[in-house]
Amino acid sequence: MAKKILIIEDEPDLLKVTAVRLETSGYDTLVAETAEAALELLSKSKPDLILLDLLLPKMQGAELCKRLKAEPDTSHIPIIIFTASVILVQQRAKEMCADDYMIKPADSVELLFKIKKFIG
Repeated sequence: MAKKILIIEDEPDLLKVTAVRLETSGYDTLVAETAEAALELLSKSKPDLILLDLLLPKMQGAELCKRLKAEPDTSHIPIIIFTASVILVQQRAKEMCADDYMIKPADSVELLFKIKKFIG
């Protein structure tokens, strides 16, 4: 059974490219363009890992990350912050409770390496 990754990204093109990369590498993907859509998906299905953009409309990725790590149903799911904002992620990485981070645009090899580190 393929491992499932939830990609939370508000840029449709990047969301699609990332999903295709992961699917061709053997992962199943769930996608959400907002934190609210991600919470709805998470109420129905639990992924093995979450790729989370920081800059989302309405609820920011940092807030969603903290929320997910505080909930018993989702606290065990590894979260990789996936953002173009180097300064923002470096300043807030510890307070967000994320397991790791990547800077966009991500190199496919590096992205898969980080994912395999957590879920194989």
